[in-house]
Amino acid sequence: MEQVAIDVQTFGAQGITIHPRPDERHIRYADVFNLRPLVHTEFNIEGNPIPEFIDLVLKAKPEQVTLVPDAVDALTSNAGWDTIKNKEFLSEVIQEFKNAGIRTAIFVDPRTDMIEGAATTGVDRIELYTEAYADGYAQGNKEAVEPYVACAKLGYELGLGINAGHDLSLDNLKFFKQNVPHLLEVSIGHALISESLYLGLETVVKNYIKLLK
Repeated sequence: MEQVAIDVQTFGAQGITIHPRPDERHIRYADVFNLRPLVHTEFNIEGNPIPEFIDLVLKAKPEQVTLVPDAVDALTSNAGWDTIKNKEFLSEVIQEFKNAGIRTAIFVDPRTDMIEGAATTGVDRIELYTEAYADGYAQGNKEAVEPYVACAKLGYELGLGINAGHDLSLDNLKFFKQNVPHLLEVSIGHALISESLYLGLETVVKNYIKLLK
């Protein structure tokens, strides 16, 4: 794990994102502190802001924390926050992180009402949940990008930075980047590792960077 983090940064990756879940099945909380001194680009820790996660982030002090509403038994992220119903909770957590000098982001579905709700919490950025886009694009439906275009434009108008992530790959990222404005950051995980089994880690990282330029 540590060597992969070092290598992908050497190959040009502009940041490292990790997602410690409550049951630690993907990455352990202890791994965060092993990685922290190795990340010289940008460190983004994402997860459900349960008390243990909040304490972890405040101790590690990454450049960015991304809040994701993971259910304990969820296999992977499968929904964004309801930023309207959870406004008070999100606002409190976000303020705590911002007081510590950590940039904040909220994982959201591509719905304009959720973007408007996010803007009321004081968050710095949103991360658009891109599974619906990836599924649509794979079926030849390029109109699947349209909600993301609308949400990115609205978020930018409301003063939010625009991130995106989930199921993005070498196949679908170029079209997404060409159409979604104001995109600051994308998180690539599963696809990058799967593609690296065939193409090699260095080649894949450099291919992503080429697509994003």
